Amino acid sequence: MQSVLGTDPNIKVSVAADPLIAFTKIAKDRPDVVITDLEMPRMDGLTFLKKIMAGTPLPVVVCSGLAGKGTELAMNALALGAVEVVTKPKLGVRDFLHESAIMLIDTVWSAAHAKVRQRLPLPLVSPRQSADAVLKMEAGPKIRITTDKVIALGASTGGTEALSQFLGAMTPECPGIVVVQHMPELFTRAFAERLNKDCTIEVKEAANGDRVRNGCALIAPGNHHMLVHRNGAHYAVEINDGPLVSRHRPSVDVLFRSVARSVGQNAVGVIMTGMGSDGAQGLLEMRNAGARTIAQDEATCVVFGMPKEAIALGAAEKTLPLDRIAGSAVELAASELAIAR
Repeated sequence: MQSVLGTDPNIKVSVAADPLIAFTKIAKDRPDVVITDLEMPRMDGLTFLKKIMAGTPLPVVVCSGLAGKGTELAMNALALGAVEVVTKPKLGVRDFLHESAIMLIDTVWSAAHAKVRQRLPLPLVSPRQSADAVLKMEAGPKIRITTDKVIALGASTGGTEALSQFLGAMTPECPGIVVVQHMPELFTRAFAERLNKDCTIEVKEAANGDRVRNGCALIAPGNHHMLVHRNGAHYAVEINDGPLVSRHRPSVDVLFRSVARSVGQNAVGVIMTGMGSDGAQGLLEMRNAGARTIAQDEATCVVFGMPKEAIALGAAEKTLPLDRIAGSAVELAASELAIAR
């Protein structure tokens, strides 16, 4: 991991053998981000995280394996204040996939911009692919009559708490919801299961062919794109393992473009807290297709990156604090004539 992060000249890495040594290093030279495992000598990762957050908080990234219990522990870490969870890389840098290296570096930069600390200058980034890599734009709109409505939502850093609040405010009568939250593979299932226990609506990790239906939120599985398509009289999702788009898989841009194409003005798009620009172009495409659109405001974002980019493009019809987004999304979904492009 030190070698992978070291490929970015703007990242300086210091290593501690265990949490007690880490506390000594933190006291002498306060870092911008802490990366921690969950199973470590002399102190477990959750205790380490609690102690960091109880003092002067730092952005903490949890790097965990994907096996059963470890996944649930990572969800607990998010609840305790970790800003991100990432997949533990395989031993041996030569075997570490290029895509995973990109996502790890982006995660560190994203954490460094979280509101628990002073922001750093933006890093130099490599070229990113657009949603064209997965789904091409159509030459013209298609008109379809339908009574179904869809709320499409994208989030990244800070999104787990934002989504908990958003989905927790929904009732079983709400329109079908499709969500991209930047999160590693298998973590999304544990995340969806936890939300399902806490919310009055059904929340599940999406599977290929799942219908988008009232009172249900579908979370894109980690490491897979999610697209919405028309399926007879209803909408359904497609799970796709295409290339990284806007440096992410799943990508908010891919989801939003598919909604713009298939749902049009029967949709509401919401972009929430997160670093970077994933979802900004897709939200603009949704608005151009007749959808209503919302961006989370700066004051309630952990990282005001994705919403800021969407607002700058003119993609957001409304900019709202987190506690007003759910109610507004439902109202906007109910306000439009049921004709989708």
